[in-house]
Amino acid sequence: MSERKVLNKYYPPDFDPSKIPKLKLPKDRQYVVRLMAPFNMRCKTCGEYIYKGKKFNARKETVQNELYLGLPIFRFYIKCTRCLAEITFKTDPENTDYAMEHGATRNFQAEKLIEEEEKKIQREREEEELNNPMKVLENRTRDSKMEMEVLENLQELKELNQRQAQVDFEGMLGRYKEEEEREKERQKEEDERETWEILEKALVKRLRDSDSDSDQEREQGKRKARSHIADKPTDFLTSTAAKTTDTQATNSLQGGVKHSHVETWERSVGGLNGGPLGQLVVRKKPGSSAPKSETATQLTAKSAQSICALSEMDPKPTTSPANNTQPVAMQSVSSLSLLGAYSDTDDSE
Repeated sequence: MSERKVLNKYYPPDFDPSKIPKLKLPKDRQYVVRLMAPFNMRCKTCGEYIYKGKKFNARKETVQNELYLGLPIFRFYIKCTRCLAEITFKTDPENTDYAMEHGATRNFQAEKLIEEEEKKIQREREEEELNNPMKVLENRTRDSKMEMEVLENLQELKELNQRQAQVDFEGMLGRYKEEEEREKERQKEEDERETWEILEKALVKRLRDSDSDSDQEREQGKRKARSHIADKPTDFLTSTAAKTTDTQATNSLQGGVKHSHVETWERSVGGLNGGPLGQLVVRKKPGSSAPKSETATQLTAKSAQSICALSEMDPKPTTSPANNTQPVAMQSVSSLSLLGAYSDTDDSE
């Protein structure tokens, strides 16, 4: 086991290396190698893109009868990753690159095409100058003019750089900031002025509306005053007195129960047109000199006599006004006497 690690082998004294048999291999023998795609390509069969750096198990062989300065040229065979079509390319030692043979097209080789075009132009120019000396003079004149233009452009660039070097950038920035602040202030003043104009318009409109409202209120007040002036001053008292008389009559019909206190000035003003008093008073006709009906005093006396007669006829005595069961007609007749009694109680209070 230790022999596999030694660096020096043992050769016997009778060792002859010419006696060792040599293997006879073909010159176009192919080897399987592991490589990466040297450039971007696209398969012609299926259109699949194969990017630079993609790894393949390729077959390598030596190209026969092709040498560049004694350097052999190798060819590589790979398969498309999609359709398994065979793609081949070989080395290009002249341009230190790889050349595509068949099975795919190379992408993104614009720079290479430009270089080839420049080399072609240079080659044609050299051929012309060898056979035509006047062409050499024209080319030299053209080259000198181009050099003069390049120098002039370079001088202009230098002068421009010097001008920019003398410019005070801090001052320029300061002036720019000042101008920007002035513009902002001017814009702010314009906005404030427009705002004040809008507010003034709104205020004027509000004042006009308030003036119109006050005018309407004045007109309404004048109309109300005119309507009050057209009415009689004593209409309110008359209506109040009539309501008071009706209330007293209703209380007398309900058994003499007092519900509300009536002031004396409200009782003193009124009319005898409605209610129970209207039946006891007869208006005087304009054509007669003596009254044809009985006076109020006579009616009162008669009503008192009728009450006494009925009380004597009734065997059951009455203890309270609440238990009184007299007919409605008698109560209406004696309402004047009850009214006098209530007036006395109010005066006593």
